Amino acid sequence: MTDPTPLMMVRGIRGATTVTENSSEAILDAARELLSEVVRLNAIEHDHVASIVFTATQDLNATFPAVAARELGWTDVALECLPEMYVPGSLQKCLRILMHVNTTKSPRDLVHVYLRDARALRPDLVAQPAAADPGSAGA
Repeated sequence: MTDPTPLMMVRGIRGATTVTENSSEAILDAARELLSEVVRLNAIEHDHVASIVFTATQDLNATFPAVAARELGWTDVALECLPEMYVPGSLQKCLRILMHVNTTKSPRDLVHVYLRDARALRPDLVAQPAAADPGSAGA
């Protein structure tokens, strides 16, 4: 007889957005928006977040995007901020996250979130509604 309790696994959820300018306020606003959408669309409970890796293009260095997670009360989650390598022609002022969550969901059931100009990075994953994307034209 098998155990009917679903097995909880660590899964990664990706997300990206663009930031209007290299300022602390703009970076933190974009990071908060992206984090909030990932949590909302995946119905994530705070206690299930294992860690979050933030990356930013080299033109975003006014603050650490992880500060937004701390401001949201995630003081007990492992956070890391890393610079992205520069690739000529790549999307500028781009902030990305890789959130590791403990979940019973399969990889197919996770919603990866791409906002603003970052939608162009993964158009195949932008099928979900963009309910809270007030600045889709921002770069």
